[in-house]
Amino acid sequence: MLSGRRRRQTPCTFLKIELFLIMQFAENHLYHIYNRGNNQQTIFFERDHYLLFLKNVRKFIYPVTDILAWSLMPTHFHFLIHANEKTIATVKQAPIQINALTKAIRLTLSSYTKALQKQKGFTGSLFQQKTKSKCIDDGSKDYGPTTFHYIHQNAFKAGLCIKMEGWEFSSFPDYLNLRTGSLCNKELAMSLLGLQMERFYEESYSVIPDSDLEFIMKAGNL
Repeated sequence: MLSGRRRRQTPCTFLKIELFLIMQFAENHLYHIYNRGNNQQTIFFERDHYLLFLKNVRKFIYPVTDILAWSLMPTHFHFLIHANEKTIATVKQAPIQINALTKAIRLTLSSYTKALQKQKGFTGSLFQQKTKSKCIDDGSKDYGPTTFHYIHQNAFKAGLCIKMEGWEFSSFPDYLNLRTGSLCNKELAMSLLGLQMERFYEESYSVIPDSDLEFIMKAGNL
């Protein structure tokens, strides 16, 4: 899929420092990024919470990577991103190098957590400590399209909507031009993932094999 582009040999490496995880990204690769509530607790309690989280995504994550798909669920979230030169830029040198996207994800989650702590009067972690990052285009099979459809199917499979386009908190309605959301780089997604609009809706509802699900949900940084 990304033939002819400069590729790094180890796009899914990571470094574990004390209790923190520094995600490592390689330019021109695709990653499935996800996290859930600590102890599987709810992280979005009402519509305004989803919107607040998306506001933080736009502020911190959007400027440093290409978002191709996203979905927010009551207890977890998913993103499909394309790492670019801004994603891998070093923003902190000591005691260890931290890239821009790792920092952006931390800021997104911590800012949202602080807002909910203030609103609901709780302490402690809202999210699991380690956000998962899985490189999905570095093997014999490209899982980019599969991950894209999996993310959009989340709410539908969970019974939160009758049709995928009925779930407000995913990028699927944007690809159907049902609204003017701009978080996703839709043109890049269509190109990199080989998506065709004439078959887009049908393929979005296609059944994903269990073996593919196991791959895209097995985090590369555990």
